[in-house]
Amino acid sequence: QVQLVESGGGLVQTGGSLKLSCAASGRSFSTVAMGWFRQAPGKEREFVSVISWSSDMTYYAESVKGRFTISRDNAKNTVYLEMNSLKPADTAVYYCAAGSYGSGWLRTRPGDYVSWGQGTQVIVSS
Repeated sequence: QVQLVESGGGLVQTGGSLKLSCAASGRSFSTVAMGWFRQAPGKEREFVSVISWSSDMTYYAESVKGRFTISRDNAKNTVYLEMNSLKPADTAVYYCAAGSYGSGWLRTRPGDYVSWGQGTQVIVSS
């Protein structure tokens, strides 16, 4: 199973940028899809983006499309989420998650993922 540790969160003003990283340990990282989710206070965890194991396919929630970019470096066992043009509505704890080996890459439900990081807080001030 993959163990995940997120970093890169922080406080940023509206319109600013942040780049989140998720470092993975475990042999299966390069063979599974990786996703990013977020959870704001009092709200359910919501899908943000997913990337296939080979990086050839990505998918984004409508709310972040055109502003966020997911990428991964399998040699470094790391997945990234570059966030631009941030809005106060982007304020949340951001989690990376690892999919299961052998399943399709396009998974948007939290229950489709088998490993989770502890989360990193992103606060966008107005």
